Amino acid sequence: MPLQRAIPLSVLDLAPVSEGSRPGDALRNSTELVQRAEGWGYKRLWVAEHHNMPGIASSAPAVVLAHLASATERIRLGSGGVMLPNHAPLAVAEQFGTLVALHPGRIDLGLGRAPGTDQLTAAALRRSTDLRGGDDFAPMLGELLAFFDGSFPEDHPYHRIHAVPGEGDKPAIWLLGSSGYSAQLAGILGLPFAFAHHFSAANTLPALALYRDHFKPSDTLSEPYAMIGAAVVVADTDEEARYLHGSSQLQMLRLRTGRPGRVPSPQEAAEYHFTPMEKETVRAATGSHIVGSPATVTEGLDRLIEETGVDEVIVTSGAWDHKARLHSFELLAELAGLGELAEPDLA
Repeated sequence: MPLQRAIPLSVLDLAPVSEGSRPGDALRNSTELVQRAEGWGYKRLWVAEHHNMPGIASSAPAVVLAHLASATERIRLGSGGVMLPNHAPLAVAEQFGTLVALHPGRIDLGLGRAPGTDQLTAAALRRSTDLRGGDDFAPMLGELLAFFDGSFPEDHPYHRIHAVPGEGDKPAIWLLGSSGYSAQLAGILGLPFAFAHHFSAANTLPALALYRDHFKPSDTLSEPYAMIGAAVVVADTDEEARYLHGSSQLQMLRLRTGRPGRVPSPQEAAEYHFTPMEKETVRAATGSHIVGSPATVTEGLDRLIEETGVDEVIVTSGAWDHKARLHSFELLAELAGLGELAEPDLA
């Protein structure tokens, strides 16, 4: 039962660290996933910057991407995203310029304005107690783009600074968001936009509307290009998928209650007794997740794509068992007919 509207699907890999494993295991799993995803026909694979999260191993996206790019040949790779306020724009330009120099035509730089962690860890990352980085996002973005383009005016203090690699080795720039700020900015700048539907579903339609309403054609895009993140678990049966999804539900509960940890097993989740308040917390956090057999997931994705009108969906799956996660992405590729899709205009 294929999707009614065939659009590109991509992978958002959080490099999940399952209970009983180590970060190195998660990163090796990511290597296998990207190789499989390339063969199945996924458009791109992104890794996300998080810090002080025991269940996520992708704290250094540029380093992870360098390894994944060396293990693949065609699939686009990128950050979903790099949290720009955590970094000096020059350092980001050099890191991703290096990736582009080594792997031209394959690198995306998705940029977010949240810290990707708690406030104390953000202070440790930035070596400052001034955490106004979100308010500084637009000028930091302008600085980053100027390093890539070599476009600082002559009277700018950074005019004589050159990102090497970086200048002339510009990745595809995306803005990421879970509210309206980045949506509006992406539209104004004519950049592609990715929205975190998987954890901010209530804001999805308003943010997409803001992006499209404010869109101005640019050298990058002649018309809007929107992608949303979706949490999807596909298994052979609805019952099995719901069982696997229990890991994500319990992990999300622990995260939302200030107790982040590694991905619990589905057996642990099945044996956990959720209080009524905890059930509501889980429902609010994971209610947008699409979970079930291929037929159930096809129906859910069809509805999501129709409601949002997006050009692409990037999928994350939080299964505890690596083989089950691979099977989920394989089933999803089959129902989406990924191998039959023509290459979209946007690189």
